[in-house]
Parts: sequence; C-alpha cells; structure tokens
Amino acid sequence: MPMKGGRETPRVTVFIPTYNRESHIGAAVASVLGQTFTDFELLVIDDGSSDGTVAVVEALDDPRIIVVRHERNQGIPRTRNHALALARGEYMANLDSDDLCHPRRLERQVAFLDAHPDHAVVGTWGRDVDEDGRRRLRVRREPLRAADVDVHLLFRCALRNRSVMLRLSAARQYGYDEAFTRCQDYELHARMAAEHRLANLPEVLVYARQHGGRFTRATWELGREKKLAIMAVELRALGLEPDHEDLARHYALWRSRHLGAALDEDYLAWARAWLEGLRSANRAAGRYEPRALDAMVAGIWVKLCAEAVPRLGPRALAWLPRLAGWWRAPAALGAYRGRPGGRRHGQ
Repeated sequence: MPMKGGRETPRVTVFIPTYNRESHIGAAVASVLGQTFTDFELLVIDDGSSDGTVAVVEALDDPRIIVVRHERNQGIPRTRNHALALARGEYMANLDSDDLCHPRRLERQVAFLDAHPDHAVVGTWGRDVDEDGRRRLRVRREPLRAADVDVHLLFRCALRNRSVMLRLSAARQYGYDEAFTRCQDYELHARMAAEHRLANLPEVLVYARQHGGRFTRATWELGREKKLAIMAVELRALGLEPDHEDLARHYALWRSRHLGAALDEDYLAWARAWLEGLRSANRAAGRYEPRALDAMVAGIWVKLCAEAVPRLGPRALAWLPRLAGWWRAPAALGAYRGRPGGRRHGQ
C-alpha cells in the first residue's frame, strides 16, 4: 500500500506506540515532523487508548503519518511486533509517545547505519526533560563501540530504546519476546548482540520526559525480575550457572550505590571472585572482546571499592589491588560510565 502522498518505500519508519498520552503525543509527533531528514513514514499505533490520543494525532495534517488503532490494549511487546510487521522502511526508529527527538536525530542515525552496514542497531545519548519539556542538565551517556555496548548488556541495558534505530531486516529476524511485558527492548538487544553489532552515537538526540505516569516507574519490581532473567541467559552463555543469590548480587554490581549496609567486606570478597570468574569464563567461551570485558570489570571494581569507603573506611581502598587487572581502571572508567574522551557532549 503506498503512503499517502505517493511515496511507496520510505527509508525510515519512525514508530511511536501510545496509550492514553493525550497530553504529550502531539509534542512527540511534532518533534518527528520537524526532522531535517524527511524520507520517513511515521507509524503511530494506539494500543486501545480511552482518552483523546488518537484525535490529537489525526488532527495533525501530514501525509507521512499513519495511525493504526487496537480496539483493546494488547501490551507493549505485542504492539512493537505489530510495528515490525507493518513498517516499510529500511530502518525503524523508536520513540516513546511522551518523549522528543532532536531535529537532526534521523539524519545522524541514517548516516551512521549507511556507513556501517555491519551494524544492526544504533542508539544515542539522551537528556531528561521535565513535565513541561524543560531540559535538565545531566546528559545520559552510553558506551559507543559495539564491543563495549555488548559487554554492558551482561550487566544492564546500554541502549535507550526511545533512541534506537534498527535495521528492520535484522530486527524482524528476532522480534520482541511477548513474555517480557517490561524490558522487552533489553531482551531483544541482548539476543541481537550475540550475532550483530550494536552501537551508540555520542550526541544527545532524544529527550526523555519525566513524569509520574511513566510505565517504568509504576512497574519497577517487574522490571527487576525481567532484568534478572535476561542476565541469567547471558551468564549461562558464558558457561556459568548462577544460583539465586549470585544472580541478585550480579544485578547489584552496576547498582552498587543502592547496596547500603550490604556493601561490606563479604560482598567485596564475593565480587572479586565473581568478576575474576567472569573474565576466566570469557577466556574459555570467547563471547566478549577481552579488552571490553576487562574495562567493564575494572570500572565496576573501582566503583565498588570507592562506594564502600563511607562504611569500611580505608579498608575499602585496600581491596583495590586484590583484583587482577585493577590497574586498567583509569582507562576503564570511560567505558564504564559511557564517557569517552574527546567526544561531543550533545545539546
């Protein structure tokens, strides 16, 4: 079916899933329509909204907008799979219905994927905005190189789903796992990273609106459960069989600031053995680039020891040299924090 306006094969499908976002969907759509790159279709799938969301979108007179309505709510992973089936672009760019795009987002990501045919996904850095769209200072940086993104996925999702552009042919091979009502993007990226290259651009090209109605805020515990399941699969790919306690402790490695009193010498002893075990398992399995995993492990170790100082005092820093390869930490912290030197910080 040709697009309204006559264009049959757009380069990009921009996909916005939405559910009861009457207050913010208009701004999200406008940020797409204002792109410097114009060869796109904008696919909006309304997942059974009961407010005026669809009316807001349909009032915007642009032939590139395609609105699809679900009569009843089907959930976000099924809606994302519906988009994969309907999209006609070579690439598909995701955007949440309460977020915003920088005007050059599509231009930058299309240029990257055109220049890197070995990459299946490219994300970007981001910045939060408040309820009224005012930008906050903090830039949410992510690792850039595919090898660094890959190893981050062993610990956390290193691609912001609202920012990613996917090569549609590759994404369709995998699809979203509909059992993951939360973190379906993380689960997809983790599966894809085993066979494809996934990267990030060092520019702020998306803005995440923070407000009380966000689905992620309301389902934090479900999100943790799904992340644990994803990490278990990744660890088993290394030949490891984590028990429930190991998995919970592994989950906490990236989130050590929340450990509180649990960040004691017992945890440090476990973490040292666990991190060294990850490196040893990777040498046998060959799953991750060794340099990238070494950087990640060293960055986590330095952060753990530093955050243990308020509780353990100087004893915490005495743990630093007990991890083989800890001396790589200064170079590692850039990859760990997603802050490579000499790169643009974005807008």
